[in-house]
Amino acid sequence: MVKGLYTAYTGMIEEQRRMDVMTNNLANSNTTGYKKEGTVNQSFDDQLAIKIKDTSEIMPAKRLGDVNLGVKVGETYRDYTQGSFYVTDNTYDVALDGNGFFAVEFRSKNGQTSIKYTRDGNFTVDRNGYLMTKDGDYVLNANGAANSAGGQANYVRVDPNQEVRIEADGSVFQDDVQVGRIGVVDFADYNYLEKYGENLYDVAAGGQLIASNARVEQGCLEMSNVNIVSEMVSMITITRAYEANQKIITTIDDTLDKAVNTVGQV
Repeated sequence: MVKGLYTAYTGMIEEQRRMDVMTNNLANSNTTGYKKEGTVNQSFDDQLAIKIKDTSEIMPAKRLGDVNLGVKVGETYRDYTQGSFYVTDNTYDVALDGNGFFAVEFRSKNGQTSIKYTRDGNFTVDRNGYLMTKDGDYVLNANGAANSAGGQANYVRVDPNQEVRIEADGSVFQDDVQVGRIGVVDFADYNYLEKYGENLYDVAAGGQLIASNARVEQGCLEMSNVNIVSEMVSMITITRAYEANQKIITTIDDTLDKAVNTVGQV
């Protein structure tokens, strides 16, 4: 076994995975409410190396010491820092200033419903006056969000023909009368949040809902917190690290070629 080959190989695989995460960030740099991801590296666990089938040694298995075969992805994490606001002046566009999430009733392709969470406040209203996401999922009111309960009674409904005003606490007013309140919740530990897809999050078992202190800003959208310049710098760093590992493999391969085909003929 040539240890350098394994070390360089695992380094190349690690850089490929880092590149996958980074390119996903770039692809979602214009996605409303998207939170960028990153990776943490860690080395493989040290393994004890011993000699085997060596008749020159009296001991049947002589200890050579610990060896390490390279690096791997230790963890993929998400940065939940707030993105900048983009003013749209659209009535049903809302953004959260602070920690928190909108709760929506998500319907899967097979008709099953579940509660998901999002920072994407690009909402609209259907012909019946129900507040919905751009993908057609119902936005939950304060009661539905706090109790993780769906159903028509927990939807936010307005009169599409009247002017809508949304206050900082999520209260929805029409003609100076409160007709509902957009549900906003937060979590005690974001480690229990799992990326579901479609810009939605799911909460794992053990996740604890808490009240949110975020302000609801009408007529705004929270943009992605991806910094394109930083991601491009990371792309260059990842590419150079990948090429360095590739060069190591090429060098070791040339060395082995000379050892077998040149030195071995002497």
